[in-house]
Parts: sequence; structure tokens; C-alpha cells
Amino acid sequence: MSPVPLVSIRNLTVEFRGEDHLVTAVKSISLDVRPGEILGIVGESGSGKSVTSLSIMRLIAAPGRISGGDHLSTRQ
Repeated sequence: MSPVPLVSIRNLTVEFRGEDHLVTAVKSISLDVRPGEILGIVGESGSGKSVTSLSIMRLIAAPGRISGGDHLSTRQ
């Protein structure tokens, strides 16, 4: 059995409120990072890489918010 994940995310969704609309920046991302693993997030500009990373660190600032996620944890 593999070690318990250091970071485990299920169905992470992050939204930003505009003046008259809601923008979903990240939709339903799930991932695990176990001890000794390295995770690289790649994608085009504007694909949600930075927003995902900021969400994991709980640093999303207003008008953004984590609007969904069954599980978002970090083992210490």
C-alpha cells in the first residue's frame, strides 16, 4: 500500500466574481501528492495553474473563493 498523501484534493473548484458574472477558474481538480513524489502542473496561460497552487496554500484573495471540494487537506 502506498503512503498516506501529504496533500489530497478532491473536486477542487475555484470561482471569481466579476461585476455581472461568475468565472470558474478551476473546475473539479483532484490530485494526491505522496511523500517523495514531485508534481508538476503544466498548461497554457490562463489554464488555472496559479489559482490551483494558491488554493492549495489557501491564499485565494477576494473576489475569488474556493466554491467546491470534497476534500482539501495537507498533512503536517
